[in-house]
Formats: sequence, structure tokens, C-alpha cells
Amino acid sequence: MESPMKTVPAAILAAALALTAAAAEASSLQACAVPKAVTPAPTEIPPPDEIHPNVPIAAYLLALYWSPEACRAGIPESDKAIQCEANRFGFTVHGLWPNGPDRVHPRYCRSSPPMRVKTVKANLCMTPSPWLLQHEWQAHGTCNWKTPEAYFKKTRQIRERLDVPDLDPGADGTMTAGEIRQAFIARNPGVPAQGLNVRIKQGRLTEVWVCMDLKFKWAACRGGNGPADAVVAAVTPRASPGQQ
Repeated sequence: MESPMKTVPAAILAAALALTAAAAEASSLQACAVPKAVTPAPTEIPPPDEIHPNVPIAAYLLALYWSPEACRAGIPESDKAIQCEANRFGFTVHGLWPNGPDRVHPRYCRSSPPMRVKTVKANLCMTPSPWLLQHEWQAHGTCNWKTPEAYFKKTRQIRERLDVPDLDPGADGTMTAGEIRQAFIARNPGVPAQGLNVRIKQGRLTEVWVCMDLKFKWAACRGGNGPADAVVAAVTPRASPGQQ
């Protein structure tokens, strides 16, 4: 008996497959507003004292930036139009970092040309800055991955494995470091409190670093996990798109 698939005209089948592929590719971009025209950042020229290609990898961490604070502070790593005007992010991915056994970490292991437009667009909803994507690939990704596509695929896999909370600082706009850790632990029972490095700068939450071992399993942070649970931090509230 002839398979039903063989009764479908080749042209119709090809068109259906093309639409399915296009929909799958587009789905990764529908989580945020991505500009039609995106210009990849140029190749970064690293400071000579930050080039450490021969440091062995001892662990990994996923750095998550609290995007409302990035927009409030106007940090140069953020893209104002994409990150602060067209979208309303909570935590965004700063980067996936291979860490060394001590205070010196592998960095800028090799140079790299600007990434393809397709690669930049595919990752803007995760890391909403063409400059930061290029920087993270050159500074960190080149030390363990062959291509930016492979590096960001791994970054995305780890980010999707993590149920990242949307912080609610309450009426006074503050949370303790312990409350921030517990917000992650409540959604991710396998993540230990010692594996969450809460980053506070000038009294304000900036980032949360989620630590892993060499097999990308959640683990205690090798360099400590930041301030004590009782330390209070201002948490910049999320604004609607277009608001500052």
C-alpha cells in the first residue's frame, strides 16, 4: 500500500517543510522585539593584560544581569534601543564563563571576526546587545568552543534549564541577598544556595552568577557566593517598554 506521504505532491511537501523550518527559526525570535536591521559588532581588540589562553578550566558559571539596573545605570554593555526601549526584560544572560582554578581565568583565547547577522539575531532575546554578544564570544567562548554558534547554543541550553525568577522587590524596592537566592532556589531545587553568587554594587542588585562544575552541573561557587543573606539591596523595578 502506498504511503500517504508519497501522495503529497513534491512541491507542496517542500513548501510545507520550508514553512515549518521558518516557523521554528522565527519562534526563537518571538520572545522579544528584534530589529529588522542588525549590525554585528566589530572584532574586539582585547587589553593585553586580559589575554589568558593557557589557563585551565576548573568550573563554569552563567552570569545573569538584572536588565532594569543595566538600563537605569546606562552601562556600556547594554544596547539602549533593544534592551531598554523596545523590550521589558528581567534577567538577561551576561555570559557563560569558563573559570580557572584561581583568580585568573581563561580569556581571549583567540581572535575572531564579527559574527554573522543570523547568529546575532538568534541570540538577541537572550543577550540583547550585539556588542556584548561579540565580547562574550571572544572573551569567554573562544576558550572552549570552536564557533560562536556552538558557544551560544550551550549558553542557551543552560539558560533554558534554569527557571529564572522575575524578582518582586515589594513596596520599598529592596530585597535581601538571601531573598534573591531563595527566589532562585524555590524554582530550582537542585541549585544550592552556595551556588548563587549575588552581585551588589553601590547598594544595588546588578547580577546573579549561577555556578557549575566541569560537567555543567549546579555546584558551589569556587570564589564564594557574595554578600551574606541579610545584606539589603535596592532592586530596580521593571519598566514598560519605552519607559526609563
